[in-house]
Amino acid sequence: MSSADVFALVSPVNTEVVTSPVRFNFQNTYVRLPERFYSRVNPTPVAAPGLVKVNEDLARSLGLDPTELSSPEGVAILAGSRVADGSEPLAIAYAGHQFGHFVAQLGDGRANLLGEVMGLDGVRYDLQLKGSGPTPFSRNGDGRASLGSVLREYIVSEAMAALGVPTTRALAAVTTGESIYRETMLPGAVLTRVAASHLRVGTFQYFAARNDTQGVRILADYAIARHYPEAASAKRPYLALLEGVISRHAQLVAQWVLLGFVHGVMNTDNTSISGETIDYGPCAFMEAFDPDMVFSSIDRQGRYAYSNQPRAALWNLTRLAETLLPILDENPDTSLASAKEALSTFDPQFEMARLAGLRRKLGLVTEREGDLPLAEQLLASMAANDADFTLTFRRLSDVAGGSADDTVRTLFADPRAYDSWAAAWRSRLAEEPISAQERAAIMRRANPAFIPRNHRVEAVIEAAVERQDFQPFEEMLDVVSHPYEDRPELERYTTPARPEECVRQTFCGT
Repeated sequence: MSSADVFALVSPVNTEVVTSPVRFNFQNTYVRLPERFYSRVNPTPVAAPGLVKVNEDLARSLGLDPTELSSPEGVAILAGSRVADGSEPLAIAYAGHQFGHFVAQLGDGRANLLGEVMGLDGVRYDLQLKGSGPTPFSRNGDGRASLGSVLREYIVSEAMAALGVPTTRALAAVTTGESIYRETMLPGAVLTRVAASHLRVGTFQYFAARNDTQGVRILADYAIARHYPEAASAKRPYLALLEGVISRHAQLVAQWVLLGFVHGVMNTDNTSISGETIDYGPCAFMEAFDPDMVFSSIDRQGRYAYSNQPRAALWNLTRLAETLLPILDENPDTSLASAKEALSTFDPQFEMARLAGLRRKLGLVTEREGDLPLAEQLLASMAANDADFTLTFRRLSDVAGGSADDTVRTLFADPRAYDSWAAAWRSRLAEEPISAQERAAIMRRANPAFIPRNHRVEAVIEAAVERQDFQPFEEMLDVVSHPYEDRPELERYTTPARPEECVRQTFCGT
């Protein structure tokens, strides 16, 4: 199947469910792929849909009307109780390595792809409901999501978007009027997720595990058409696809580590082909810098610890390369050599992106050989002195603009560790051709003032779940949507957790 065939649209299939006049203007392509790629399944209606939030700016960027989405008909669609005109709901098939263990069939067990829309930017986006009920891939699960997990993903994914990190987005959150059981009874909710697509490394693994080379080829053609159109004209399109995915993930993981972000569950089924951050379950932003930080309650070996994320990404990309071996070249030896060569570029690309980011965070616009050791020395001192990752770099931005060192020194258990490093930093800054004001401005664009701190997210969830109070959610969403702005009146959102407030484990929501 060619790229042109993949995107040839035909008339939507007929359904016998109740439809709605809310206009989405779906232009669906994934459902045109062979039926072994998915299972047609409608969302399961809920008892009493209730709107929590519609992301109005995102809706408009997708050509959608926020007022329509907020109407009773719109909320019914977002909850899964109605199917919109033009929607062809389905659950995508995929496999995956979960903490290193391969599962040949996973799939959308609690998600439903409603269809695709063209954004005003000319990009095609998936609209998916998460927590919309059981599917053939549910593996005895209830297919539902808790309100807390929905609010967490909404907040963190929107924070990531505001921070400039490629990510899925949250279009809406609704309550279901039903309870679900997760060790205790919790209110249910549904998240409407927007993604460049929901193709994963695990999607390729699904077909490779079945020795379905034709399926791998069809999927690769689709991925090229949707995400890497330049690869279509390459001498070896499938190798160009692999190289493109590797490059995007090298950049993506570099952005994660530069922000102190820990994904928490970097399984191959959570590794997107588009290069977006996807599946916000046991994720968090570090406070006190710790390279070995783990948040996932089930990652007891630290497989996806902060410092292991580049290694995990390369491991996942190697699994992608394995699925593509039969189509990279007719000669198996050539195919294997090409894959190895492509994978060998990940580390250099990651390190280059990380170093460039560290220079921006330290206000360095020129390149010197000692820049990486200078940055590493700071990180080592931060780790040894429990210095807050985000606050250290943000306050360094102020120091670069002329503020006193005390605001940074007090973050270190032993302030002398900072003093020693700061002397070397100032010596390096003296070699720079820009003014202090210019430097501070560059650093403030690289070092956020606000992140969704874990204890603040938990406070939002507690207010919503225990008291049906969504005002803290609205306020925090406003805060993290403007992460680089100075907002003194919201300083409490920059404050690290007190010992009794620390949240050291997060959960996936299933």
